[in-house]
Amino acid sequence: MTFTLDDLAALIKSRRSDTASNSYTRQLFDAGVPRISKKFGEEAFEAVIAAMEGDRKALTSEAADVLYHLLVLLEARDVTLAEVVAELGRRTSQSGLAEKASRGAPK
Repeated sequence: MTFTLDDLAALIKSRRSDTASNSYTRQLFDAGVPRISKKFGEEAFEAVIAAMEGDRKALTSEAADVLYHLLVLLEARDVTLAEVVAELGRRTSQSGLAEKASRGAPK
């Protein structure tokens, strides 16, 4: 059986209403968006460090943490993974440079 990001998103969604005090995910939701955002940022920074150090195992682990915390953050703000995937699909209909220009992003 293959585990997907959709599976993880569904698990996170179910943990949002979990009453178990031993659920880390529930503890994050209880702490609120500022705490979830901070954890996401910390994990992203740790992934960057692992990548720069060339540590494949650490990067894999940190990338998993980044994806998990991003999905918790999205759930906390009621943004679905499907919405993010749809946005990625929309963006792939043109070149990355053209897409950035359409958002007014610096070149």
